[in-house]
Amino acid sequence: MKHNSTSGLTPIASAVALLVLSASMSAQAQQAQQPAAQEVVVTGIRASMQNAVNIKRNSNSVVDAVSAEDIGKMPDTDVGESLGRVPGVSVGRAFGQGASVSVRGSDPQMTYTTLNGQTIASTGWYDQQSIDRSFNYSLLPSELIGGIEVYKSSQADLTEGGIGGTVIVKTRKPLDMPSGSAFIGAKIGKGTVSTELDKDVSGLYSWKNEANTFGVLVGGAVENGEYIRRGIESDSRWSGDVAPTTFVQERKRQAFNLNLQARPTKDLDLGLNYLKLKLTGDNSNTSQYVFQNTYDPAAKTGFNNCTSLNAAGVCTSSTTTAATANNAFLQTWARTAEMTSDSLNLNGTYKGNGFKLDAVAGSTKADGGTSETTNYAYYSGDATGPNLPKWTGNINATGKQIIMTPSSPQDVALANLPGSIGPSGSWATSKGPNTDKENYAQADLLLNLDWASGISSFKTGFRVSDHTFEKSSYRANFAATTINAPTASLYSGTIAMGPNGWSNPKPNIDAMMANTNQNITGWTYDRSGYGKLEEKNTAIYGMFNFEKEQWHGNFGARYISTDATGTGYAFNGTPLAAGDIGNNNGWSNSLTSQTAKYNDVLPSLNIAYDLNKNTILRLAASQAVTRPNFDNMFLATETGYQDKTAGNETITYGSVALKPMKSTQLDLSVEYYYGKGNLLSLTYFHKDINNFITTQTAVNQSIGVVSPDSGKDSWTVNRYVNAGGGKIDGLEAQINHSFDNGFGVVANYTLANATAPATSYQDQLNVFTQSSKHNVNLLGYWESPQYFARAAYNWRSEYMLRETGWYGNRMHDSYGTLDASIGWNVTDKIRLTLEATNLLKADDVQYGAASTTTTVKVPLQAGYPAWSFKGETTYRLSVSAKF
Repeated sequence: MKHNSTSGLTPIASAVALLVLSASMSAQAQQAQQPAAQEVVVTGIRASMQNAVNIKRNSNSVVDAVSAEDIGKMPDTDVGESLGRVPGVSVGRAFGQGASVSVRGSDPQMTYTTLNGQTIASTGWYDQQSIDRSFNYSLLPSELIGGIEVYKSSQADLTEGGIGGTVIVKTRKPLDMPSGSAFIGAKIGKGTVSTELDKDVSGLYSWKNEANTFGVLVGGAVENGEYIRRGIESDSRWSGDVAPTTFVQERKRQAFNLNLQARPTKDLDLGLNYLKLKLTGDNSNTSQYVFQNTYDPAAKTGFNNCTSLNAAGVCTSSTTTAATANNAFLQTWARTAEMTSDSLNLNGTYKGNGFKLDAVAGSTKADGGTSETTNYAYYSGDATGPNLPKWTGNINATGKQIIMTPSSPQDVALANLPGSIGPSGSWATSKGPNTDKENYAQADLLLNLDWASGISSFKTGFRVSDHTFEKSSYRANFAATTINAPTASLYSGTIAMGPNGWSNPKPNIDAMMANTNQNITGWTYDRSGYGKLEEKNTAIYGMFNFEKEQWHGNFGARYISTDATGTGYAFNGTPLAAGDIGNNNGWSNSLTSQTAKYNDVLPSLNIAYDLNKNTILRLAASQAVTRPNFDNMFLATETGYQDKTAGNETITYGSVALKPMKSTQLDLSVEYYYGKGNLLSLTYFHKDINNFITTQTAVNQSIGVVSPDSGKDSWTVNRYVNAGGGKIDGLEAQINHSFDNGFGVVANYTLANATAPATSYQDQLNVFTQSSKHNVNLLGYWESPQYFARAAYNWRSEYMLRETGWYGNRMHDSYGTLDASIGWNVTDKIRLTLEATNLLKADDVQYGAASTTTTVKVPLQAGYPAWSFKGETTYRLSVSAKF
């Protein structure tokens, strides 16, 4: 339970104050933030568990938390993985890192992530992923985080946007820490698939004056490493291709945090927080294609080695001999990529006689996208091509993973490649920068009332923000004559190819980019790839807190209003100008805009009843919204225009007039607290979600553009519209128990029955993106003053992945991972830790789940095992010191 410390106002004075407040609209505080109290710092696994339980117990809402075990020490190296230990939270992994968070079976874009209660801008580095509103957690090093709170029920003072939940990532403040507090740590890591050592250095220092009126905190982290992913990517549509593939990323993550805090009087607190995040992820993806079927019935050439097909007509088994072997193809996509996020926040708090005023203003901006893409390819069927090994052996794709059993060596050496080569050309060379930015201002006023009815305080405020997301695209102009480079100069060492580990030359990304740039004479703006979205958001809320006898909680409402503008080029058949690129064919030369406005009122109620001193019953009911995904708001995209195939002309219209998805939600829970930090709880949750975004499709439509392929103005037209709804019902159960002998256990289970409109997705499956029906966490630990150990197992059932571009919509198989750590407190200031993640080497298995009646590409239909990647165990040894 929370108690306000300021003195009370009479009802008359309160009414006057409320009238003044309504006229001036001066109010706001950082979301869900309570007055900070300096306390004795207790560290360790048990202490962090107890702190997380206390946050849950003292909250008026349905909240779970993750607390740092010590300065610079979150429970997991990966912030996303730490969140994955929270009941009801599932983590989506991307390229070996926890990148997205799904709460209670909802889509990750329905999770609203904040930094100290404010928006944190985020974008990606990979051009094959959807553009959405979710935060990319791979940017965030755990060493700079003090704790994380996950609000699963809404309340009026929480910024709107999180139907699934609101995640508040908290950094530390200097006046809350002893002066001279410092942390420094170093870490090295090695994976069982990746070949290079990961190196990580982090540190934090906090100082304040003796009067406790001014403090400075500086923190930073740098991580350098190489991530390798080996597996099979099978598209199958190109002569039954199966492609062992190895992805290599040269990864560097940097973070810097500066926090200034001043308390010139006991009633006034001022702060500045700056956080800079950067991840550089230059990468290469090399595929060695095996063709099972190259038979041409008309020419009666080639070979068909398939012995069985699935319901979608995809080859699921084949046997290839030397007599029926086909030519091979080897290619590398190389990319330079980075993403950054910079956030500056100014905040202040003033406590007066019976009131508290908080104000905050700031800006957050993220830049990302693929900086440059290029391609190098070799086909052994070319007259002057390479001498690549031809595939012989068996391929079995009848299970959830493709098994390749070669009967001849498949290694590729530099000697198999031509002496020199150049990039593939303009079609494969592009840039795709993205920018996400928000400026915001807030104010909050808390009035202490202490009315006899039990109303303890009234909180009201407003928030305004300008949010802009912009994407761009450029295509390279190539010289008429290709400038080749010596092939040996484009590679450095070797890599293991795919799950079988055949040897291949390892791409030198810098060398490939240097040769590509030698061939580029300039860049042409790709109008088809441009889009800009602007949102001006305003919110006003009022919330009463109450506390009487065993009852406490809050109720209120939040009014939201959004003015949205979308800008892009129109697809209207504009002829291609001389010297322009083919991507611009049909697109207008001038920008066009679309505007829309919507508003809503979101009520909320949170009630907690203390059944006895150890048991709390909770009821939470509210409405929440998640704004439309950016991909659904961009004005138009087209495919099939002048691609030499008549009849496949398709245009998809987005709209800024799409309404937010809206959820009416309910939580019922019982929580039993005993001992010191022990907990048993059971929660039922329900979400009824309306305004899902679906696709309306009409064929043979006239749009005023004649296709040069068909000579007709006849198009398949897709429009994103609001239609239909979804439901999520589920249960959460958890136990935290610490024994007196240093041992402790944490276990939780979440059941989420989530159904979404099938028409919302191309795969026609009525499941939320990245929603697992079952989610299990088991954690055991032991610690003494000198030693500690922990083992954590997480398992989630299958879930859908949906991405634009090459990868498409596919089902991810159930996934379970076991992590462990052991440590030695060498002294009370120095700690040595050995950590291991994914000890079971769980594979990343993805397969086609759509039916054969959908328009999803055939390798993602009928259960075909399109993608799978080897599981990797990573070991990390770290040493840290605190002062």
